[in-house]
Formats: sequence, structure tokens, C-alpha cells
Amino acid sequence: MQLTKKAHILLIYTGGTIGMVKDYKSGSLKAFNFKKLLQNIPELHQLDCTIDTVSFDTPIDSSNMNPEFWSDIASLIEDHYESHDGFVVLHGSDTMSYSASALSYMLENLSKPVIFTGSQLPIGDLRTDAKENLITSIQIAALTEKGKPVIREVGLYFEYKLFRANRTTKINAEHFMAFQSPNYPPLAESGVHLKVYKEKLLPYGKVKKLKVHKAMDGNVAVLKLFPGLGAPLLKSVLDTPGLKAIILETYGSGNAPSEPWLTNLLKKAKQNGLQIVNVTQCAAGQVIMGQYETSEQLKKLQVINGKDITTEAAITKLMYLLGGNISGKSFKMVFETSLRGEML
Repeated sequence: MQLTKKAHILLIYTGGTIGMVKDYKSGSLKAFNFKKLLQNIPELHQLDCTIDTVSFDTPIDSSNMNPEFWSDIASLIEDHYESHDGFVVLHGSDTMSYSASALSYMLENLSKPVIFTGSQLPIGDLRTDAKENLITSIQIAALTEKGKPVIREVGLYFEYKLFRANRTTKINAEHFMAFQSPNYPPLAESGVHLKVYKEKLLPYGKVKKLKVHKAMDGNVAVLKLFPGLGAPLLKSVLDTPGLKAIILETYGSGNAPSEPWLTNLLKKAKQNGLQIVNVTQCAAGQVIMGQYETSEQLKKLQVINGKDITTEAAITKLMYLLGGNISGKSFKMVFETSLRGEML
């Protein structure tokens, strides 16, 4: 593998810690000027690629991220897709897995790398992780083999590892190793050498025209089961006006209380057209409905099996499918099918 000769990479800054630099006179943080990127990070000159930068008009804290901003990111990639060889999205870490998962669905037929990254410390901090994350993300976005991009999917790079974006979840608010992909191995690892595990990448097919889907329906909810959950709470959530789909974060391999009130409420909700997805609240593993008696009733109700999908990938997949007006009859089948490598 090698770097494309003068690969053209677009750096998209949405906001977040990675875009901040410390003013050592005042001790305060201020926005980093990405137009002076090469001047401030001279190591980038060693990468044989051209780097363009674009930023949200008003960069945001990632806690304020929403589907409208996802559409903005998708539009920037769409507008520059033909002129650039790869894309690096700089994003706050708190909601990065949600955004990266969403973009994986929104960018159909993607044949170029889209790499999300960020940092735990500002780029100007003495012990920052921002420089390494930024430099290696750009390097990964510029990798080619026989003139073709090595990575042709949405990835998330953090602390020496590249993951499939829609397999990730944030696990730590303080350590540099902030993200994990509990049910799928890394796509690449950075050490003395940059090692790409090509057998783990999405299979290459015939290059097709990029389709960008911007209609994301936010009429979804997540409910985590817990001992003591009662009928009034569940009913109030299921009766939310306009609600179209809900993720139940169940116990273990997809288990839930077997009390009749829960089964009856879910049955009524399904009859009213609500899509219900079963996702395990465990950090790793998968839903296997019917393995235990306490999940048999969910299987009989034809609740959607989330298999080994993360909650972040599940919620954004629901938004994507609902936005695409997938019919109720085929919704379960389509959700249970891996679209971008997000599940088994």
C-alpha cells in the first residue's frame, strides 16, 4: 500500500475539542484556524497529499449534534465527492459514534474513505492526542492500492485504531482510548507501521454512483429496561405522539420481564404500527431471541432482532429506514439485514 500521489483530501470541521487550541498567555481555549493547518502542524508536509479544509459556519459542541447537521456533513461530502479522494470529519467525541453511524447509512455506494476523528484534549495542549489522530486519519484517507482507495467505507479513527464507524461506541470520557468496537475487530492499527486488515473491510464491488440520503426521521426512542420498570412508564413512552419506532435495550441475549402487562403493551403497540427493535444493553454480544424463556414472548411478537448492533447504529438505522419510507411489511426484514456492515 502507498499514499496516492498528491491525493486530494477534504478536512471537514464540525466542532469539538480537536478544533481548540490553548492560549498560553490567558490559559483559555480558542478556536483553531484550520486555514493555517500546515503552518501549525508541519508534520503534515510529510504526507504526499493536498489538504483542503472546510468548516461549519458556526462549529458546534457535539452534544448539540442532530440529523440536520448530519445532512450538512453529507452535503459537503456530496459537493466535493468528485474533486476529492477522501474525507476526514473532525467531530466532538461525545456523539461521534451516532454521527459516523448515520453517515454510513446516508452515503450509499460509497467508494471513497470517510474517516471520523476527534480528540480528548485540545490540539494545542501539551499532552494532546489530537495531532496523532488527525495526522493518521488523513494518512488513512489517502491510502491507495493499485490506484484505488484502500478504505471504501465510513470509519472512526481514535487512539491508534481504525474501526468500522457503525460498530463503535464511546466507552470512556477521560482516557485517550475512548472508543471501542465490541463486536467487530479493528480495520487498521497504527504503530511503527500502519497495518490494514483488508479481510475485515467491506467487500469491494463495482463502483456505482454515490447516492446521498438526507431524509432522517427522528420519531424514534430508546428505552433501557431495568428491574422495577412499570407499566405506566412503558405505556407513556409507547403512547408518545408521532412515535414510529422504539429500541428496547434488553437484558443479556435479548431478555425481558415475562409479565403479561409488558407483552400486552408491546403487542398493542405493534398492532398500532410501532416498530420495536430488541438490542442488548450489554457492552458486547448479541440478541438471540428464544434462547431463554424470558425472550420467547418477544420472538412470538415478531419483535425486530437487533442481533449484535450497537444502540448508536440501531437508532440511526431506524431514522434512515423511516426516512426512506420502508413499508411496514418489509421493515423487519430490511432492518435485520446488514446494509453497511453494521451487524451480523
